[in-house]
Amino acid sequence: MYRRLVKRLLDMMLSFIALVVLSPLMAVIAVCIRLTSAGPALFLQERIGLCGRPFRMIKFRSMIVGAEHMGAGYGMEKDDPRITSVGKWLRSISLDELPQLWNILIGDMSIVGPRPGLPYQAASYTREQARRLDVRPGVTGWAQIHGRNEIPWSERIRLDLWYVDHLSFALDLSIVCRTVLIVLSRSGFRQDQLASDVEDFATRPIDRSHTGSWLPK
Repeated sequence: MYRRLVKRLLDMMLSFIALVVLSPLMAVIAVCIRLTSAGPALFLQERIGLCGRPFRMIKFRSMIVGAEHMGAGYGMEKDDPRITSVGKWLRSISLDELPQLWNILIGDMSIVGPRPGLPYQAASYTREQARRLDVRPGVTGWAQIHGRNEIPWSERIRLDLWYVDHLSFALDLSIVCRTVLIVLSRSGFRQDQLASDVEDFATRPIDRSHTGSWLPK
């Protein structure tokens, strides 16, 4: 009942309330980004969601325009010059993720779930690993509150699969509370990984030309 209906209803209700309450803050952030660096306030990137369906994930832009084409694992270095001054502050308290409230509202994402992978990452999943696509991806998740940069993607996917198998209201509430503590303490966690971190979770070559559903054949 919770997995199929209640979780989605809570996502819709909470994301709508959060968007209304936080819209003034989000407007201020957008203006600050536009005033301090060239380019749009928002950054859109294709990710893979529920059942392997692609969607465009929205974030506040925290890096210079074109940074995603300057090398894999961008943003992993503490003093990465591609991160803007406003972007450093946004990332330190995870405010760059706020626009994903819209992704949650329209059903692309959930508040809690495995972080959405990039297309080439999803294309390399084994059938077992692809079970992380059985639920909507989340802004935060079981793997994120346990992991740091040194944990390889194979371990993060193992944690994601544990979440898929044990999904419940109590677990989601626990993850949200622990995420809040992490953000407030500024201990932080990275949600996106270096390309080298991804290489250890696949047992077959990556097919970057694949189109349509990203579920393994």
